[in-house]
Amino acid sequence: MKPFALSVAPLRRPTLAAAVVLALLAGCASGPEKDVTAGWSPNKLYAEAMDERAAGNYDKAIQYFEKLEGRAAGTPLAQQAQLEKAYAHYKNGEPAQAIATLDRFMRLHPASPALDYALYLKGLVNFNDNLGLFGFISQQDLSERDQKAAKDSFEAFKQLVERFPDSRYAPDARQRMVYIVNALAQSEVHIARYYYRRGAYVAAINRAQQAIRDYTNVPAAEEALYLLYKSYEALGMEQQANDARRVLEANFPASPLLTRGLQRDSGPWWKLW
Repeated sequence: MKPFALSVAPLRRPTLAAAVVLALLAGCASGPEKDVTAGWSPNKLYAEAMDERAAGNYDKAIQYFEKLEGRAAGTPLAQQAQLEKAYAHYKNGEPAQAIATLDRFMRLHPASPALDYALYLKGLVNFNDNLGLFGFISQQDLSERDQKAAKDSFEAFKQLVERFPDSRYAPDARQRMVYIVNALAQSEVHIARYYYRRGAYVAAINRAQQAIRDYTNVPAAEEALYLLYKSYEALGMEQQANDARRVLEANFPASPLLTRGLQRDSGPWWKLW
C-alpha cells in the first residue's frame, strides 16, 4: 500500500482566493470605527455625556465631553464641557487628570463666571477624604496622609474665599480649610508621638514645638504640649518640663492626658461631615 500523501497542486487556486478574501476582511476590520456622535448637535452631545456620567460610565462621559469641547469651541458650552470633564475625572479616581483639566480651564478662562467653582473643585479633588475600606479599618485620617495634597487643597480653597467671598461654595470651603489646618497640625503631632514612643525625645520636642509654633488654636495643641512636657521630663530637663506642664494645665485644665497619658482614639480625631 502506498503511504498517504497530500495532493498540494489542486489546492493552490482555492488557497489564493481565500487569502484575498481574508485580506479584504482584515482591511475592513482595521478601518476607522464609526463615530456614533457624528450627527449629534452640541446640546445632544452634552445631554448624552451627562447621562453617561450619571450612570457611572465615566470613561464614555469623558470621551463625549472632549468631543464637545472641539465641536463647541469658543462657546460657553465648551467651557462647561471642560468643567464637567474635570468632575468626571475626579469621580473616576483620576485626580491628576482632573487637576490638569481645571488648571487648563483657569488658564484659558481667567474671567469665567465659573472660576469659583473651578477653584472649589480643585480644592475638593486634593482634599478627597474618601479613605475607602482600608482607611476605615485602620482608622486612618487626613492628618496621616499626603500633606502636599492637603496643602494644595488649602491653597485652592483660600483663593476661592479670598477672591469670591460671596460664592455659594465659600462656606463649605472655609469649613474644609479649618479641617485642613487641624489636620496639618495633627500631622506634626503624629510624628512627635512616633519619636516619643521610640525614645527619640529631642526629635519629639522639635516636632511638638513646630506644631505649637505654626498652628494656633488647634485641637492638636493639647497633645503637642503633653508630648513636650513628657519629652523634657524623660530627658531630665525639669525646668522645661514644668514650664510645658504649666502651659498645658493653663490652656487645657481638664486634659485627660495628664491622668491617662497617651491612648489611641477609637475613631478619627476630628470630623466635620
